[in-house]
Amino acid sequence: MAKQKRKDSQVTEKKNKKLKKAAAREMPLAPAAPPGPEGAPAEGAASPEEQRVLERKLKKERKKEARRRLQEAGVPVAQSPAARRSGAALALDYLCSWAQQHKNWRFQKTRQTWLLLHMYDCDQVPDEHFSTLLAYLEGLRGRARELTVQKAEVLMRELDEAGAGADAPLPGRTQRVRQVLQLLS
Repeated sequence: MAKQKRKDSQVTEKKNKKLKKAAAREMPLAPAAPPGPEGAPAEGAASPEEQRVLERKLKKERKKEARRRLQEAGVPVAQSPAARRSGAALALDYLCSWAQQHKNWRFQKTRQTWLLLHMYDCDQVPDEHFSTLLAYLEGLRGRARELTVQKAEVLMRELDEAGAGADAPLPGRTQRVRQVLQLLS
């Protein structure tokens, strides 16, 4: 047991020496270490976690500096990878794959959540997809089903109150809420 402890401490000492050497080579970009009691840099002050953080910061600074130099030279800098698809497109694709390829379809909580949050918005979920969404909601189980019914009831009450007032509610939204309530209740 004692040999193992000595061996572990020797290994960590070697790693620390390597990290210090690597940090010494990269020092021109790094801020100066805080001085010790005699004005010399404090040794062993940084824990391994602090060293990793410092290395990440240095790497980020170097990358930023290289990008700046390329821009100054007039070389076009490569932009980030292709733009990500929006949540709406992903959720509607998820819904279509559920309807068309049910054997290859896989449940995705984030897509279902997005659909449940935006199902009453005609802009987010077009009318052509709403009938598919209603079929999808038939299979909704558990807490998701309960919450969807509760939210639909609250929304229906709000729309009824708004209808009694001066502002007329959106007819498409009201119709969608009614359809969801009829299906799930």
